[in-house]
Amino acid sequence: MISQLQNRLESGIFTVTAEVTLPDSSIKDELVETALKLSPYCDALNVTDATSAIPHFSSLAAASILLDNDIEPVMQISARDRNRIAIQGDVLGAHSLGIRNIFCITGDAVIFGDHPDAKPVFDLDSISMLAAIEKMTKDGCFMSGRKISPKPALFLGAAANPFAPPQSYRPHRTVKKWRAGASFFQTQFCFDLQIMKSFTEKLIELCNGKPPPILAGLGPLKSSRMARWLRDKIPGVSIPDHIIERMEKYPQKDQAQVGLEISKETTENLKLIRGISGIHIMAYKWEQAVKDIVEDTGLSKNKRLP
Repeated sequence: MISQLQNRLESGIFTVTAEVTLPDSSIKDELVETALKLSPYCDALNVTDATSAIPHFSSLAAASILLDNDIEPVMQISARDRNRIAIQGDVLGAHSLGIRNIFCITGDAVIFGDHPDAKPVFDLDSISMLAAIEKMTKDGCFMSGRKISPKPALFLGAAANPFAPPQSYRPHRTVKKWRAGASFFQTQFCFDLQIMKSFTEKLIELCNGKPPPILAGLGPLKSSRMARWLRDKIPGVSIPDHIIERMEKYPQKDQAQVGLEISKETTENLKLIRGISGIHIMAYKWEQAVKDIVEDTGLSKNKRLP
C-alpha cells in the first residue's frame, strides 16, 4: 500500500479525515498544535492550498511538518496558482519528503479571495492535473515525455460535489476524474442526504458496481446565520430549510450544539448509504467538534483499526 489512507479505504474500513486550519504566519507551532488535537481521531489530515483564494501557510511545508510529527497528510494542490511545470516539480518534491496522498483541485476563482487582482494560472484543471500526475506515477514520465526515474508512488484524490447544479451531471464528472487518476474523493458539505444517496447510486451504476471511495464532507454549523451564509455565498452548498429552521428554534448561544448534533445525525445516516466510505470533517477552528463527532458516533480510531 502507498499510504495508510489507501490501506484504510481499500480495506473497507469507515474512514475519517479532517481539514487542518493553516496559520496566517510562518510559525509552525500553531499548525502542529492544531494537528495534534485532530490526529487521534482521524486517519489522515488535509492541508489546504490557499483555500478561497486567500494565502495561508504553504500546503507542501505543512504536509512535511505533519509527517515530522507522525501524522499522515493529504496535500492539496491547486491548479489556480501553478502551471504544469510547477505542478510536476511540486509533486516530485512532495514525494521526496515522504508525502504520499495528493489531492488535486482546480481552485477557487481569485475574485473570492482578498487578492482579486492576482493573475490566475489555470494552465491545467483538476482533471488534466490528475492525468498529468497519473502519467508520472504509472508511466514514469513528465507531460513532455521526459523520463522520471524512479517514478513516484502516490495515492491521488479529488473533490466531488453532488450538490452543485446540474446535479444529474455530478456523477459523470466524478467518473471523469476517476478515469483521469483519482483513487478517492472528498465531497462538499453534505446536509442533504437524499441528494447524496442519488449521487452514490448513479456513481455505482456508472462504475459497474465498483465505485471509488467517497468521503462525505461534514461541516458542523455554529449558527443559523452561518448556515444561511454558506447556502447563499458558497457555490454548490445545499442546506435544506428544515436544518436552518431547527437551529433557529434555539437561542444563539445554543445553536453550535444543535449544529454539532446535526453533524452526528448526518454521520449516522451516511454510514447507511451504499458507496460512502467515510467522512471528511471541515470544522474551521473547531477541533473539539471533530473529537465529539468521531467519539459520539462510535468511530474512535481504535475501533476502526483492522
